[in-house]
Amino acid sequence: MSQVKSENMHIEDSSEDAKRAALASIIEDVTGITEQEHHMTLWQGMKSYSRAVFWSATVSLTIVMDGYDTSLLGSLFAVPAFKEKFGDYNDGAWVLPANWQTALSMMVSIGSLFGILIGFHFTERFGYRRVMFVGLVAATGFIFMLVLAPNRTVLLVGELLMGLPNGLFGVIGPTYASEVCPVVLRGYLTSYVYMCFIFGQVLAQGVLKASQARTDDWSWRIPFAIQWVWPIPLAILLYFAPESPWWYVRRGKINEAEKSLKRLTSTTAKVDIPATVTMMVHTTEMEKQFQEGTSYWDCFKGIDLRRTEISCMSLVIQSVSLGKILAFAVYFFELAGVPTSAAFSLGIGQYAIGFVAVWIAWFLMPHVGRRPIFLYGLVIMIILYLVMGFVSLAPSTNSATPWVTATLLYVIVLVYDASIGAIGWCLIGEVSSSRLRGRTIGLSRNSFHLCAIVNSVIYSYILNANAGDWKGKVGFFLAGLSFLCLVWTYFRLPETKGRTYEELDIMFIKKVPARQFRKYQIETLDINHIIDSEKAGVEGNNEKALDKL
Repeated sequence: MSQVKSENMHIEDSSEDAKRAALASIIEDVTGITEQEHHMTLWQGMKSYSRAVFWSATVSLTIVMDGYDTSLLGSLFAVPAFKEKFGDYNDGAWVLPANWQTALSMMVSIGSLFGILIGFHFTERFGYRRVMFVGLVAATGFIFMLVLAPNRTVLLVGELLMGLPNGLFGVIGPTYASEVCPVVLRGYLTSYVYMCFIFGQVLAQGVLKASQARTDDWSWRIPFAIQWVWPIPLAILLYFAPESPWWYVRRGKINEAEKSLKRLTSTTAKVDIPATVTMMVHTTEMEKQFQEGTSYWDCFKGIDLRRTEISCMSLVIQSVSLGKILAFAVYFFELAGVPTSAAFSLGIGQYAIGFVAVWIAWFLMPHVGRRPIFLYGLVIMIILYLVMGFVSLAPSTNSATPWVTATLLYVIVLVYDASIGAIGWCLIGEVSSSRLRGRTIGLSRNSFHLCAIVNSVIYSYILNANAGDWKGKVGFFLAGLSFLCLVWTYFRLPETKGRTYEELDIMFIKKVPARQFRKYQIETLDINHIIDSEKAGVEGNNEKALDKL
């Protein structure tokens, strides 16, 4: 009897030894991949993950549609034929009432709200690629309502429906970009999403400028119809795109994750596919020890509450610090006293400088980091807003005032795009946990759209010639709002540059203060050590996690 008992104890000891050896092997793989990512240069990343760069760039092109539609509508308010078709005749001129400007501006954001909430439920179930394909097909149909709208009610419904796929694209783009690339490429590809948004805005202004000479209904129908050029070729390309390996890991499909990662790396890349997937699994299992569910409600529980706050505020600050003056740029320039033709040209140039700004952000990110760029961007914008406000106090007879205001707005947009605009898209993909990334980014985008809805109400009246007619004095208002954003940024925004998702998980678990993220040293990547130091009595959970690994 004692001999049998001894043999059973020996078997248990052997089993424990095997588990410890397996865990040691996993930690070795994870540590090795982490060090490899830390030392990977930009050129090595581009070379090894060239396919990931291509597919991420392709998926992000869907954001062009969102940028196009967002920019187009606000600028159409200044098109004479559009105002005659959908406006009212008042005091010898056709004017689109402020309440309809507000309603139309709000519809895209409201549609996006529902598109994000509904779409991401299906994304977690069916994957990014399939859901994006359906979204592109739906967008192709919704464009008909915008082109053929006989009255402003139909136009209103069309904008609402168009917001559904646009909202979906605005979430999947940064999520996919943040999941298919190594650390060294993450900032570039996530901020490239913002460049695509800018490209959509530039395209909209260019089309409006080209159709400006027309005086019939096609001066506004053509800009809407141009949107048909985008969905069909993208749908064909995305049909062949690989799924995110992180999505497969969350679904427990490890073999498929390895196959997907192979499709995302070049054939000559020296990437340890199994070890890289092991790191994804290890990160996912560690997160499970601190977050049981993956619902939207779980984004507001435990350590994920802080991550959700940072992600949401990153985009809220985008909306609050710039207001709606970018979307109303042409209209704003006209109110400031710039001739209509010059106002359209200035609108195009204002959006075009966004390309230069993103390149500036790309140069600064690896040297400076995310937090300083975001912080000092706000400081500079506050100063420029105050200058704009004081310039607007000059007598209205001064012909230089409109051009000085336009110049200041150019510089503000350049600073915004190079800092808050580009960096915000990086942050939402980096601070969220892997299991809740899609939902956290969805909440962030919805926070942005809620602010956009509020902005639509406020700025439609502030800038409307028949309402507030603030013109450049809006700078004082924006300076005050930007100062509040600056205070939050200083105390709450962490530095994420050069950190793997597992390292970021550990720092959030350890409750590292935001201003200490940059210099914090990670002692171990061992799940047991991390959990034992933060959470007691979970040995059984550790064993389950190890079995999955």
